[in-house]
Amino acid sequence: MKKFITIGLVAAAVLGSGQVRAEESAIPADSVKTEKGISIGEGFEKLWHETGIYRFFNPVTPEEKAQAYQDALVKTVAAEVSAGHFHGAMNQIHKAHGVDQALLDQLTHQVEVAEEKGYEPPSSLPPGLGQFLMILIGIGLIYLAIAKKFEPLLLLPIGFGAILTNIPVAGIAAGPMPGQPGGFLYYFYTVGVESGVFPLLIFMGVGAMTDFGPLLANPKTALLGAAAQFGIFIALLGAMSMGGLFTIEDAAAIGIIGGADGPTAIFLASRLSPNLLGAIAVAAYSYMALVPIIQPPIMRLFTTKKERAIEMKQLRHVTKTEKIIFPLMVLVICLLLLPSATPLIGMLMLGNLMKESMVVDRLSDTAQNALINIVTIMLGLAVGSKLAADKFLNVQTLGILGLGLGAFIIGTAAGVLLAKLMNKLSKDQINPLIGSAGVSAVPMAARVSNKVGLEANPQNFLLMHAMGPNVAGVIGSAVAAGVLLALVG
Repeated sequence: MKKFITIGLVAAAVLGSGQVRAEESAIPADSVKTEKGISIGEGFEKLWHETGIYRFFNPVTPEEKAQAYQDALVKTVAAEVSAGHFHGAMNQIHKAHGVDQALLDQLTHQVEVAEEKGYEPPSSLPPGLGQFLMILIGIGLIYLAIAKKFEPLLLLPIGFGAILTNIPVAGIAAGPMPGQPGGFLYYFYTVGVESGVFPLLIFMGVGAMTDFGPLLANPKTALLGAAAQFGIFIALLGAMSMGGLFTIEDAAAIGIIGGADGPTAIFLASRLSPNLLGAIAVAAYSYMALVPIIQPPIMRLFTTKKERAIEMKQLRHVTKTEKIIFPLMVLVICLLLLPSATPLIGMLMLGNLMKESMVVDRLSDTAQNALINIVTIMLGLAVGSKLAADKFLNVQTLGILGLGLGAFIIGTAAGVLLAKLMNKLSKDQINPLIGSAGVSAVPMAARVSNKVGLEANPQNFLLMHAMGPNVAGVIGSAVAAGVLLALVG
């Protein structure tokens, strides 16, 4: 029974990391988005109405379904117009059903007015020069992947996709035209990224490769994974304070970069801010790749050599039963408290259950090898297809890169500082370095914690201890994404 209670505490602590206060929410009412305020109390009320507990007793009504459909239509049309996809916007209007005709007429008029004004790409560079520059950036990403080995599994296909999508006339990432199919990268993106399938399949593979044993053996490290998500919400507030440069949807998608979790960033951005997907994905994976460079100075800044040299007790043995119950319990808690996070959490826990049950070895092996490798190739190319010059070379991109870096730094520092606070309140000392592993860069962040610890004490092996907050951070970032999706989606 004690073991089951431990599993429940870990699950609850990790899932509790996603609570956020929303100051405002944006609902695009026309081609120029308008903002609608929301109080803190209204934000928590909205979260409560999105819980599984509430919805079990208060199923979604036909009126709520109709309103959700209408809101989604308005947002989609606004996004298509802002990207200059006027034909796509009109297609969305023509395919709409069950929507008041007055609203359809209003949306049609707005699209026609925007089309008459013409689309002006946000890039300040001439198209040809911009495409050439983006090809150089793609080559730079490939260089980092090959020469520096910075997250090569994704930076290499992303860089190559950036080159392909910026080749003039080829239309490799262009949408379909009358009588002609679209480019193959267009379908990679539409089928895998826009639908959210690729990030979910990657989460299943990650789950099949993850051992939650260190987290279960030392449940309080789940709090460190929760603390590292702090940067997400600071970045969100930072984006909202940038003079109207970003909407609340954009800010939520940007903030998730602070979790250092590429699939989660792509999943959320594809739903809230698809036009910024390329910049958000590149920022997320770039900072994941730069973990060995970014984190150590922050870790040393907030710790003393004596703290970095702290040796931790050997972790207890975690039974097979605990490892099987944990993914099921996390899933149940998630569906009761935050159903919007269950796509990510569910696939992560499915992969882990396949691994720990040891009765579907073929499925587990496929998920963590062949399937995740295939999806990674197509996901990288699809993300690279969004690095078109007219969408990437603008002020927004610089803001995204800056905010993402700030979120990552704050998340790292928050994990370290919480570990120091826990040492003040507990007899069992925690090496503060493992707090930095609370970001979701698995297992790189845990390896960095171990490396910095060895520098202070050659007998100090922190890798397995750091894996506790590291895997908690994966769950925490997914929960944070679910909270943001529930609030502003």
